[in-house]
Amino acid sequence: MKILVIGSGGREHAIVRKLKNSPQPCEIYCAPANGGISQDAKAVDIKADDIKGLLDFAVKEKISLTIVGPEVPLALGIVDKFMRKGLNIFGPTKELAMLEASKVYAKQAMQRFKIPTAAFEVFDSPDEAIDFINRPLLFTSGFPVVVKADGLASGKGVVICKDKHEAKKAIEEMMVKKIFGKAGERIVIEECLEGEEASILVVSDGINVVGLASAQDHKRVFDHDKGLNTGGMGAYSPAPVVTDELYKIIIDRVIKPLISGLAAEGKFYKGVLYAGIMVTKDGPKVLEFNVRFGDPETQVILPRLKTDLIDLCFASIEDKIDEIKLEWENKSAVSVVLASGGYPGDYKKGFEISGLEDALRAGSPDTHIFHAGTKMSQVTSDVGADLCVRPRTYITDGGRVLNVVSLGNNIKEAISKVYKAAGKIKFEGMHYRKDIGHRALGRCR
Repeated sequence: MKILVIGSGGREHAIVRKLKNSPQPCEIYCAPANGGISQDAKAVDIKADDIKGLLDFAVKEKISLTIVGPEVPLALGIVDKFMRKGLNIFGPTKELAMLEASKVYAKQAMQRFKIPTAAFEVFDSPDEAIDFINRPLLFTSGFPVVVKADGLASGKGVVICKDKHEAKKAIEEMMVKKIFGKAGERIVIEECLEGEEASILVVSDGINVVGLASAQDHKRVFDHDKGLNTGGMGAYSPAPVVTDELYKIIIDRVIKPLISGLAAEGKFYKGVLYAGIMVTKDGPKVLEFNVRFGDPETQVILPRLKTDLIDLCFASIEDKIDEIKLEWENKSAVSVVLASGGYPGDYKKGFEISGLEDALRAGSPDTHIFHAGTKMSQVTSDVGADLCVRPRTYITDGGRVLNVVSLGNNIKEAISKVYKAAGKIKFEGMHYRKDIGHRALGRCR
């Protein structure tokens, strides 16, 4: 069996590694991959948004299954085009990918299916948006409010504004200065929910769903949830805030109404559905939907999954999710993201990474390193008057460089192991949060 994974981040490395450990013999390709993935799969030099190139490759190589990692190819309609060629591909169609590609589409779907979420307004004009901000009664809760770019903005199109000044600035940057391009031509302004966040991922075949383990992401760049939002600085699974009772409520009030509501409209959602949940005093409310595996949640969910990922993907494609029973390792998993200096702002690339083997030894057993922003390179250095060429090594090639993941018998053990491992890795400018899992520790005392 030949399997193609699309993407080049830590999420995709976790997917590739899970496939590599499948009991089913398979040949794994990844496009475009990264330095670490290229050691576990055959790297294919095709970008994730080159839909024609990916389709041509899949047809030529007779790919049996394609798993899409990032949201962009889904939003571009890769599933529709692969399906028209009779290819098996795991993910939703272009229209249903709008649940992530358009905040407006998602909020209107939640409104239509009576799914609990924050109160919101949609604006196509910056003047109308600013007029709304100037109203004396801004939602029932007043400030802070959240200003969101409608389209895809690499996880950076959401701004929490504590007053009118910050809200007007966010509106101007998105709609006038167009810092997110077309993504900010339309915006959503919504009330700011208070509570604790959790990530709930399920796999659907369009009618039935099976839930994956809960997780919690850490979006802010610095400890104590300070600084700018990022793509995610770490995660852990399971999330103690999501009790068995709360999980059932989320499935019954959020997931099932969406899947069944879409099906009633003749739209059958297949693939992974990710619900970003805020656990408020009034119950769980949806912050956002994503239409693919979360990053960095996947890095802590898949290492705990005992069920074969290949079987899970085909159950979604072939309308057999109701036949799948998932099995899990009875362990906690914690992921820490090692980032480039300056991330999530400007940063430099090309720094040598050291200590990877030491990290695996320090965190053993059950420690993994998933590569995100890396590539392989020969490193040269001056030795006196000579130029010395050392063996190929990994160098930094992105903002989020590595994901260090450890499993433990409990959250405390997993945290201890992952930080022992992370402390062994070095590259210029490297920084990471030191408090991943702090909320879980607080709940487990």
